[in-house]
Amino acid sequence: MIAIIDYGMGNLHSVSKAVERLGYEAVVTGDPAQILAAERAILPGVGAFGDAMEHLRETGLDEVVKQYAASGKPIIGICLGMQLLFTSSEEHGQHEGLGLLPGSVVRFRGEYKVPHMGWNRLSYKQGDSPIFKGIEEGHVYFVHSYHVKPERENDLLAVTDYYQPVTAIVGRDNVYGMQFHPEKSGDIGMQLLDNFLKLSN
Repeated sequence: MIAIIDYGMGNLHSVSKAVERLGYEAVVTGDPAQILAAERAILPGVGAFGDAMEHLRETGLDEVVKQYAASGKPIIGICLGMQLLFTSSEEHGQHEGLGLLPGSVVRFRGEYKVPHMGWNRLSYKQGDSPIFKGIEEGHVYFVHSYHVKPERENDLLAVTDYYQPVTAIVGRDNVYGMQFHPEKSGDIGMQLLDNFLKLSN
């Protein structure tokens, strides 16, 4: 069973449907026991970083996510959910994240359109990662005004280019993140999500 963590900030329906299309049983839940019992967990999210962390703390799900990650079972953050995995964000002030991966979330700065929205090509930094098994580099769908700067280069699995290298996929041990929306990224997105769901712990 795949737990899609509901903390009031999610693109829950589209992620749930994508997981079900891949042949897995998905449950959208904010129940700690149900989350911790799941074989895989997905932390989705749209909206502001600070609001999301506030919701997680108010419900106690911040500690549940940390406990799940510590269990060794695979967990992935999608879009805002990926950003929440990191140490901090400067979105509308300074906010502390979950701290599962070291790094900060910063706003795009430059004379170009923000948010970064549309289809951009992935470039693999660590092509031997199991998340890329059987998948060639291709285009996926992004919508974001803030991007992650990981502290550890080894945590950076794939980037895209938007006037600079932009973090697209991160991973360390059992903790993964995708800045784009795999559920809205056609065949490549679905393959990446499927590879995550096939990971063993």
